[in-house]
Amino acid sequence: MTDRLPLVSLGDLAWDVLAKPDTMLLPGGDTTGRLELSGGGSAANLAVWARRAEHPATFVGKIGRDRFGELATAELQAEGVRAELILSAEHPTGVILALIDRRGQRAMLTGQGADWELLPQDLPVGVLQGAQHLHLTAWSLFRDPPRGAALEAARLAKAAGATLSLDPGSFQMIQQMGRENFLQIVDAVPFDVIFPNDDEARAMSGENDPARALDWLRERYPHALVVLKMDEEGALLEGPGQPRTHVPATDDRLTDATGAGDAFGGAFLAGWLSHGDAVRAARLAVQVGGWVVARFGARPPADAELQARLAAYAVTEVGA
Repeated sequence: MTDRLPLVSLGDLAWDVLAKPDTMLLPGGDTTGRLELSGGGSAANLAVWARRAEHPATFVGKIGRDRFGELATAELQAEGVRAELILSAEHPTGVILALIDRRGQRAMLTGQGADWELLPQDLPVGVLQGAQHLHLTAWSLFRDPPRGAALEAARLAKAAGATLSLDPGSFQMIQQMGRENFLQIVDAVPFDVIFPNDDEARAMSGENDPARALDWLRERYPHALVVLKMDEEGALLEGPGQPRTHVPATDDRLTDATGAGDAFGGAFLAGWLSHGDAVRAARLAVQVGGWVVARFGARPPADAELQARLAAYAVTEVGA
């Protein structure tokens, strides 16, 4: 890999507890199921997947001085992601419980930890000013802190010439915050790419049809490339200079949807930042996302099949 400026992902690094019961959970009852513990958090997951797709990646965030923080950090570093972490003695590392149903769909319970306490004065200014790209998730925007830190990071990175992407994060959190309140905050983020899924696009636009939701997003954010993630329907993208294009999903069988959107985003950005072709980047992203949903967890161990998919859509720099 040639020397390149990194993708910097800022926000949530947490300890994931994945639980897939064999039968329905009943009050006071007991059942068996599959459990897995691993490092997680949407922003951290995206950094891992960008790195797996051969783009240098740095994660910036805040964790507790505890064992969960040590384990999550070790997993990041083992993936080759540079970790720029602020350690908190006052707040524990965040923990996320993902309950996965028999269809592979997940519901998340997020424990607010140190990642929700990131402050503007915590930011590694030099790292942000040295980024090629900054990625934010709306988990850094739903409350303050860490909203002030995320907005300051965006200002620093953009002023230094970086591009910026945003993942809207959670349709339920958008609804709880209130659509207009959320949009007012998002309007202050100078993003170049936005990655809503179907539910988030509906929550933001008020439109139920994906094509109409994309119309609304393009009208609201005419400067941005919109990459709409549609699960088994693939992805729909449109932006300045990019005609509306549908990229089909793979035929992978759904086992667990946890982290698939983060994997898609990381792979997409790795490609787009290297060669600038959004459709080609989306084709890589659906391959990676499909591989993830067919396995358990947000960061399943890489295998020969993943390497083959990455090689088939190899990231090549502009001019290479």
